[in-house]
Amino acid sequence: MKGGVVVGSNPQAISLLYIVGLFAILYFLMIRPQQQRQKKHNEMVKSIKQNDKVITIGGIHGTVVRVMDRSIILEVADKVRMELLKTAVSQIVEQQEDEEPDDK
Repeated sequence: MKGGVVVGSNPQAISLLYIVGLFAILYFLMIRPQQQRQKKHNEMVKSIKQNDKVITIGGIHGTVVRVMDRSIILEVADKVRMELLKTAVSQIVEQQEDEEPDDK
């Protein structure tokens, strides 16, 4: 100790370590998971094909009639078709052929 100050301690370096640590935590808790979700969504969008049953981000259920570069034609009812961007698809509905719907 020299004049009330501990020799060898650098408060700026400690503050910098806290900031770097905070950004590392922020990256691993928020940014990285979002990037992984985005990558998974992009792969799902690329895998859309004709006759897939999908749900859009707006909650519209339908069957893909045609796939184009950036958009799809979605049939939502008999002879009712909509053109949507592929990125508007929230999920592809997996259909199990051996499963019967529950009638209650």
